[in-house]
Amino acid sequence: RVAYDVIRAVSVDQANANLVLPRLMRERRVGRRDAAFATELAYGTLRSLGPLDAIITEVAGRGLDAIDRPVLDLLRLGAYQLLRTRVPTHAAVASTVDLSRSAGSPRASGFVNAVLRRIAARTWDEWTERLAEGGDARDALALRHAHPRWIVDAIAEALGGDLTETAAALAADDARPQTHLVAWPGRIAAPELAEQAGGRAAPDDGIRSPYAVRRSEERRVGKECRPLCR
Repeated sequence: RVAYDVIRAVSVDQANANLVLPRLMRERRVGRRDAAFATELAYGTLRSLGPLDAIITEVAGRGLDAIDRPVLDLLRLGAYQLLRTRVPTHAAVASTVDLSRSAGSPRASGFVNAVLRRIAARTWDEWTERLAEGGDARDALALRHAHPRWIVDAIAEALGGDLTETAAALAADDARPQTHLVAWPGRIAAPELAEQAGGRAAPDDGIRSPYAVRRSEERRVGKECRPLCR
């Protein structure tokens, strides 16, 4: 519900997600592991809006303007879980349908269920390949890596038109962000900071800085354990 309310705030009020999400989690006393999951769902859905909307339009058989905004945001959240996380299909569909009832759109629950089950019939790569048919290579990159076409064009031109390098840059930019801690030089070393930070913190091995410590968290989903970075 927290993730959905963040998406709604952005959709309705053009709110800043990075301000709304921490406030809602504090107000609702969301625990650490659930906070990581809510963060993944809210930020991940918002990062992927372009392709998600294209997929929803294709499946629903109607334009986005013909779908009530609260229902559209439910579909975005559900589709993101189905296509870009390891949440099992039945759990993603059921939780989104339940959310439609509790969030004030009970009459839309059948529509939400039907659309999400059709979306689940294909993977993210299969959907983006299907939607890119008839377009050029840059259109395909924009869909696969969830970037507006103008950003794809700008990166490609900055890299001399090399689409292999462009794809790698887009993939890196679309990756889930990790939190990094900084070991204050002269006061603490990176390995000591990693030990104090606990969880899944580890020195960054000089990849970004000798003072960097990267931190990630895990959340168990069914029988799987997947990293969720804050």
